[in-house]
Amino acid sequence: MTEPILRTVHTCRLAPAALDEIRAFLDAAFAGTFSDDDWDHTLGGIHACVRDASGLLAHGSVVQRRVIHAGRSRRVGYVEGVAVRADRRREGLGGQVMAALEEVVDGAYAFGALSASAAGAALYAGRGWTVWPGRIAVQGPRGVERLAEEEGSVYVRGAGGAALRCGGGPAAEVLVFDWRDGDVM
Repeated sequence: MTEPILRTVHTCRLAPAALDEIRAFLDAAFAGTFSDDDWDHTLGGIHACVRDASGLLAHGSVVQRRVIHAGRSRRVGYVEGVAVRADRRREGLGGQVMAALEEVVDGAYAFGALSASAAGAALYAGRGWTVWPGRIAVQGPRGVERLAEEEGSVYVRGAGGAALRCGGGPAAEVLVFDWRDGDVM
């Protein structure tokens, strides 16, 4: 077996066959719960893919979102579609993917954000991502709407690994994300 190789690439540089492979990989990794909207959310940014001779082993992407924090609209690197092939988990491949995505966040965005499942939370926490302690909201079709069900599962990481402050008044205690179809987070 060959040593796994990490490659980062923008969505626009992926051939249709590569996109089909990633989609099938994510469908399998998420046991059929990865929707068309989830797929759409994964596209349009930088993908980190780890592969060896057997194929795709791990994937994640970071896409731009707009988030209002402390009264300012900020460009945020939002992490999507992080998965490791079931037979290759616990080998550090998820950490390799996250390191590549964090490099993008550090170089291009005010901070990083993601919504973690219970299964993925340990990976993110172990890399210095922290649960956002304030409120989560979305700028929806009917105005700003609180997403109380997302609170406690949204992780953030300041560029360069710096802490992202919550406090200093109501505006600093809420993250207001841009609207998108499907799961907003």
